Amino acid sequence: MTEPKTRPLRADAQRNRDQVLAAAARAFTKCGLEATLEGIAKDAGVGIGTLYRHFPTREALIEAAYRKELATVCEAAPELLDKLPPAEALRAWMDRFADYMHRKMGMADALRAIIAAGANPYDQSLELLVGAIEPLLAAGIAAGDIRSDISADDVLKGISGVALAAGDNRETAGRLLDLLLDGLRYRSS
Repeated sequence: MTEPKTRPLRADAQRNRDQVLAAAARAFTKCGLEATLEGIAKDAGVGIGTLYRHFPTREALIEAAYRKELATVCEAAPELLDKLPPAEALRAWMDRFADYMHRKMGMADALRAIIAAGANPYDQSLELLVGAIEPLLAAGIAAGDIRSDISADDVLKGISGVALAAGDNRETAGRLLDLLLDGLRYRSS
C-alpha cells in the first residue's frame, strides 16, 4: 500500500512552517516544556492559527522541531564537502553536530513528553546520522587524511561523548573535537 502524496507547500506556507520550527527549537531548547505555543508563534512572526494549521498538537510540533534539527545537521555534510577539504568538512560537521546535541539536550524534557505519549522521534536518527558521517569519512580516507579503520558509528559515538561531556561549553567542545579529529587522522605505521 502506498501512502497518499501530499502537495508541496506554497513558498509562503513553507517559509511560515520553517519559521515556526526554528522558533520551536529555540523555545523548547531554552524553556523545555514551559515554552508556550503562543510565544513560539510570536517569535516565528505568525499567528497561533498558522502554527496550529501546520502542527495540530504540541507533540506534533516538538517532534517536527526535533526532526528538522536532525535533518539540518545531516544535510550539512554534503554541503560542507562541496566547500571544504574532507578533513575540514568533517571537523566543521562535528561542530554542527555538537550544536545539534546541545539543542537536543535542551529539548530533553519536551522529547521525553512525546515519547511518553507514544511517539518515537528517534526512530531514524541513528541511520540518518551515520549516513551523514559516512561520506565525510569516505572523502577523508580517499584524500589520505583519515584512517580507514574507523566506522561512522564509532565517530558518532565519539562526537556524542564530546558533546555530552562539554555540555554548553563550546570552547571545551572545540578542543575535544580537535583531539578526536587528530585521532582520526591517517598515520603511517
